[in-house]
Amino acid sequence: MSTAPLLTVESVYAGYIQDLDILQGVNFRVYPGEIVVVVGPNGAGKSTLAKAIFGLLTPHSGRIHFRNEDITGLKSDQIVQRGMCYVPQIANVFPSLTIEENLEMGAFTRSGSVQNLKQKIFDAFPRLAERRRQRAGTLSGGERQMLAMGRALMLDPELLILDEPSAALSPILVNDVFERIRQINQMGMAIMLVEQNARKALAMAHRGYVLDTGRDRIEGPGPELLNNPRVSELYLGVRPAS
Repeated sequence: MSTAPLLTVESVYAGYIQDLDILQGVNFRVYPGEIVVVVGPNGAGKSTLAKAIFGLLTPHSGRIHFRNEDITGLKSDQIVQRGMCYVPQIANVFPSLTIEENLEMGAFTRSGSVQNLKQKIFDAFPRLAERRRQRAGTLSGGERQMLAMGRALMLDPELLILDEPSAALSPILVNDVFERIRQINQMGMAIMLVEQNARKALAMAHRGYVLDTGRDRIEGPGPELLNNPRVSELYLGVRPAS
């Protein structure tokens, strides 16, 4: 990994109501090529952190840097232009458009032909290639998640933020989505993964953060956090053996 962070979050306070911060001074970083997982109990601020980074929520204080540039307070479209994409948990595809049309919509800010990039995504997601003329609204939950990720990849970002991609999916589809995430990372892309399925996420993460009550409580390599008795008891629901 590079020694210079791709993304740095420093002492960020943010929330949806003035003087009522969900994030209470969060510090966070992602290095090029990493999978970094954010886990924690409901209400810990995981999705709020992702939204603050991507410009969907303006921090009340603290700074966010991406590729050595201060992006604090920038709007999402400005952040996209700098090489970051975000896939929300819901409302992440255009249901009335086909799979292929959704991918083309994902490249709205790119100039020139996107055919080669689109084919690269179809190669990575063969199920989407098979159904390229099918309307997105008829897809299963897992297929929609794959399409949402594929659409974000049409911008060829350096950092992809995924917010709860396994939510409400069957175990088989969860495995499929996680395998695609691993595959995207192997293409050289850094990934920030906000995820409730902490065990599976931490098992494949280069590093992880445990958030609780808006603070980064614990940080470390993913497998190390997975085997940390404190993390297991407080956040994974497993009590250490007596």
